[in-house]
Amino acid sequence: MADAKALTLPRHVAIIMDGNGRWAKKRLLPRVAGHRAGVEAVRTITRAGRDMGLEAMTLYAFSSENWKRPEDEVSALMGLLKRFIESDIDEFDANNVRLKIIGDLSAFSVDVREVVEGALARTADNTGSQLAIALNYGSQAELVRAARMLVEAGGPEAITVEGIEQHLYTADMPPLDLVIRTSGEQRLSNFLLWQAAYAEFWFTDVLWPDFSPAHLAEAVQEFGRRERRYGGL
Repeated sequence: MADAKALTLPRHVAIIMDGNGRWAKKRLLPRVAGHRAGVEAVRTITRAGRDMGLEAMTLYAFSSENWKRPEDEVSALMGLLKRFIESDIDEFDANNVRLKIIGDLSAFSVDVREVVEGALARTADNTGSQLAIALNYGSQAELVRAARMLVEAGGPEAITVEGIEQHLYTADMPPLDLVIRTSGEQRLSNFLLWQAAYAEFWFTDVLWPDFSPAHLAEAVQEFGRRERRYGGL
């Protein structure tokens, strides 16, 4: 049995969902099969996080660098995104989940934007847990965007730590406590660079489609056992 300290929950968990392609390759399947399996893992893990009592979860679904992938793979990812939102929006709304998108939606096709914006509008007033999906997201671009907004509003003097935090996509979310990355890689890949300044990290060799509620619980329990000092003694 975990000790009492292990029951301390992170308020905000972010996940770099890595390994769909390798999962498919190991099974001699096309990459899109790995992405489909990854969507099922998203469903399972978001439900587990909600049942666990996590206040917020951010999932790295599509980075600004992912446009470099083959066109057919990008098209398949967009189709999976649409179907995921369309099929799961009733469940999210029924469970009082507020959906959020971090990233620049302007690069997506009209049909994708309409589905996403409809889901955001439908859940905007929900007061339960938050689920943020990072789409066409890059943390460096997010920081440049925040700085530009501050300069436009008040000049260079307006650029402060507090000011930048208020202009991040995650400004209305709890501070980031825990970053999880699957598939054995140990880097941030331009994900939540500012927000992760004092976050804890948990890495696993498990490929994303195989990441289970038990793995999430293991990460959360490990978080609860760590002593967070925020630069102090």
